[in-house]
Amino acid sequence: MPSAPVVVLVEPQLAENIGMVARAMANFGLSELRLVAPKNGWPKKGVREAASGATHILDGAAVFDTVAEAIADLHYVLATTARERGQMKRVVGPEDAMRNVAARAGQRTGILFGRERAGLSNDEVSLADAIVTFPVTEEFPSLNLAQGVLLVGYEWRRAAGLAKLPFSGEMLSPPATREAMASLVGTLEDSLATAGFYPPEKREIIARNMRDMLHRMAMTEQDVRTLRGALRALNGGRHRRG
Repeated sequence: MPSAPVVVLVEPQLAENIGMVARAMANFGLSELRLVAPKNGWPKKGVREAASGATHILDGAAVFDTVAEAIADLHYVLATTARERGQMKRVVGPEDAMRNVAARAGQRTGILFGRERAGLSNDEVSLADAIVTFPVTEEFPSLNLAQGVLLVGYEWRRAAGLAKLPFSGEMLSPPATREAMASLVGTLEDSLATAGFYPPEKREIIARNMRDMLHRMAMTEQDVRTLRGALRALNGGRHRRG
């Protein structure tokens, strides 16, 4: 499995943002967090609460004085930005960016995220190999740190082949047999006839329509048992009232 990229936050200010970044990282299997000159020091009050349980990432976070120091051991670095920088660098979306990262087996990679208000400086962007930007609307392109990390983490998990859904929603009961369906249709026909739902001369046409409708539902054995039980309960209740 390819190594997950390092997340590097440059001069993050708010504890809530750092904590939510850790939570987003944990959601998608990113584990290494680096902080460059966090404002007002580290650790920050309230950061663990914002992480919602992803405290192992905060506990392992490394602090550096400069971006250059934070990325010194990395082979490939991406810089995130929402605006054009006028630099001759490849610009990619998160999907292509993470596909490239996942393909770099044996290499250490990282992603730079800038300050809450100002983002990365041009000098910091110049240290990266390529720019990652997001396909947001021109009217409101701003993302907070956790949103950016979440989008990148999601695409990383997909690119690494780890994007397995936690549950499938598959049917636990096998499809109903023709015999079971015929029995249900017969019970339904008798119940409707007893209730006076249709005149005798229209029973065959309406019964055929009912069969068509039930077969379109692709019912399971459990579905058939449930409906037959409901019909029995209704018929029994009618007999009791009579």
